[in-house]
Amino acid sequence: MSYKKKSGNTVEKVWELADPIAQKLGLQIWDIRFLKEGANWFLRIFIDKDSGVGIEDCENMSRAINTPLDELDPISQSYCLEVCSPGMERELVREEHFKAFLGSPVKIKLIRPLEDGNREVIGILKDFKDNTVILETDNGEISLAKKDTSWVRLVEEDIVGGIEE
Repeated sequence: MSYKKKSGNTVEKVWELADPIAQKLGLQIWDIRFLKEGANWFLRIFIDKDSGVGIEDCENMSRAINTPLDELDPISQSYCLEVCSPGMERELVREEHFKAFLGSPVKIKLIRPLEDGNREVIGILKDFKDNTVILETDNGEISLAKKDTSWVRLVEEDIVGGIEE
């Protein structure tokens, strides 16, 4: 499908444009997604900073990138621009995300169920190497290929203990 290639190219161009703007504002780009939901296209820029992202940060980034984005014009169809925080239950997507949150509790949704029928696994992120997520669960260590996951998200500390998988 040409959407994936176009989307990847679009995201790459927007990332190159957005990253220096974010840095000037004291922010980091967490992720950028260009996707279709229903009849509408959305360009979502997820920003982050050590002290946490507030609504002012989102507004400032949105204002700062709006004109340069219009000038670059990397997207041929109409779309909605959204600048937002990755949130408390942020999705871990890139290798640097996994490395930054080693030792943190995560929840993984799998594309296909495990042998026991479960499609969700909760545990402590022990490692990420060779595109494999290694978790410590209540039932021991488990390794899951990143390609077999729908998503990997941070969860609150108290969710990990006591939930049967």
